[in-house]
Amino acid sequence: MDANLERLQQEIASAVAALSPTQLAWRRPGKWSVAEMLEHLYLSYTGTAKGCSRVLEAGQPLATVSTWKQRLRAWGIVGFGYMPTGREAPRVARPRGLPAEQVAAEVALKIAEMDEIMARCQEKFGARKKLMDHPILGPLSLTEWRKLHLVHGRHHLKQIRGLLNEMARAEAPATVRQ
Repeated sequence: MDANLERLQQEIASAVAALSPTQLAWRRPGKWSVAEMLEHLYLSYTGTAKGCSRVLEAGQPLATVSTWKQRLRAWGIVGFGYMPTGREAPRVARPRGLPAEQVAAEVALKIAEMDEIMARCQEKFGARKKLMDHPILGPLSLTEWRKLHLVHGRHHLKQIRGLLNEMARAEAPATVRQ
């Protein structure tokens, strides 16, 4: 397995291993729950795997020419590991209400499936050839896709840790909070 994806898989598994259904479902008003963040990641891995399948079926890269704005965004995320906050997720990666327990149990499997199809694409096209477009960042290579998923996953893991800490504070007895 690719090192970035293996690291991502381990970090997600560690973060969600012991979460209860209550912890998975807890949310701040107007924000995603842990389960919804995991579903968002799950859908992004599924989408990338489908994109790689389309590339293999076509027998050629499906990437377009990137714009200046796309290159700048990709450079910030993939090059510097900076994931901006407050961006709305692409429609295809927004939570749809999949069962929380299913998503938590299968997210590592989706990363492994994505890695497997990426490896097949890499055998055919190499790791640095722009293969397909990200809806916001434009055309990315497999190397860039892998780094993007690591940076993106860590971004949401940080949010998950913050949400769990906030939940613990909200549920702590008043005497403990003082």
